[in-house]
Amino acid sequence: MTSMSDEEIRGLDIAAVATAVRGGRLTPSAVAEAHLARISEREKDVQAFAFLDPDRARQEAISNKAAGPLAGVTFGVKDVIDTADMPTGYGSAAYEGFRPRWDAPIVALARAFGGTVLGKTVSTEFAMSSPGKTRNPHNLAHTPGGSSSGSCVAVAAGMVHVAFGTQTSGSIIRPASYCGVVGYKPSFGTLNRTAVKVLSDSLDTIGVVTRTVGDAATVVAALAENPALAKGSAPANLRIGVFATSRWAEAEPATRQALDRAAAAAQAGGAKVRPAEVPDWFEDLYAGHDAVMGWETPRSLAYERKVLTDKLAAETRRFLDVLARTTRAEYDAALEALVDRASLLDSLLGDADVLITPAAPGEAPAGLQATGNPVFNKVWTLLHGPCITVPTGVGPGGLPVGVQVVGRLGRDAETLAAAAFLERALHGATS
Repeated sequence: MTSMSDEEIRGLDIAAVATAVRGGRLTPSAVAEAHLARISEREKDVQAFAFLDPDRARQEAISNKAAGPLAGVTFGVKDVIDTADMPTGYGSAAYEGFRPRWDAPIVALARAFGGTVLGKTVSTEFAMSSPGKTRNPHNLAHTPGGSSSGSCVAVAAGMVHVAFGTQTSGSIIRPASYCGVVGYKPSFGTLNRTAVKVLSDSLDTIGVVTRTVGDAATVVAALAENPALAKGSAPANLRIGVFATSRWAEAEPATRQALDRAAAAAQAGGAKVRPAEVPDWFEDLYAGHDAVMGWETPRSLAYERKVLTDKLAAETRRFLDVLARTTRAEYDAALEALVDRASLLDSLLGDADVLITPAAPGEAPAGLQATGNPVFNKVWTLLHGPCITVPTGVGPGGLPVGVQVVGRLGRDAETLAAAAFLERALHGATS
């Protein structure tokens, strides 16, 4: 058995952890203890967890059979994803202490493949807009973003290797940018989302938050039982389009500078980088997203609106009332325009292999009363393709800023490889 310090264990990437555990050089318990020690140091400040029982986590690690592609890897599970042995409150006082009788399939698979779940991470209420208690680990006076706030913070603070997030508008990509971590929203349907609190059945997507693009690829390749996702390679003449979007005016200096850094690093690394055309019809897709979410979400939460309304946060009630103004005609028109999402994405990419585009308006806003604006995420979620936040450094306020890598629908392996190329290029530019 290799003797490693907690810091050395936490410094291993996911593939190295799994290899060491399967080979008997590390135990799941040693890996869990290294991360529980970090939780003990940071949790009181950042408050990433909605539920944490270290003794339960230790017992799970002891019972871990140290086998499978994710052997010993530590997980946080967003509190809108069902777990049988921990409460699932959906970020809401209305469900405080609720105990499902099952694990969501994505949790069951993580455990079956050797992972150890350390706890449930904080979500905004029903993964919408009403924030929880979590604070940005880089500045406790700033939001971590949402709705996958606890997941991004748990990874950014070194508490877990990987945490599950969900995205309906920008709930993985944006907080990952604010917290300086990798957020990966796969192509729609890549990961099983059964037993996840539903907001919008046409938009909701499970993804992961990790420290590196390679870690994200390793985890999702295992969970999707698709090893090819971790084996993509960027072409020697990688073509990257810089896509400013129709709402470029909402990009703050920090985000504009981050996009410039990413483009310069990619070009220095050998990629062909050029501006991508923003067609006039791109702006129409914002209305499409709002129509789909606006029709589906109030109906997905019909019970909560009718029976539990007095237990919901005021912001949640207000947001649901706004969404409920959407008409059936608007919803049908949006769906009709989205019959071929793959072709829409192909049109936006043109001859580029991937696009780079803002992940968030800027650095994480000050205060904990809101989680930031998903303006640069909505359209890409609507179109169902893969999106990956790649950290680019810090903005003028000293907080992290990332860019978003967008790929073609179903071409996740190539998109991950391009994001990994950009990650390496940025690292080389700053080393």
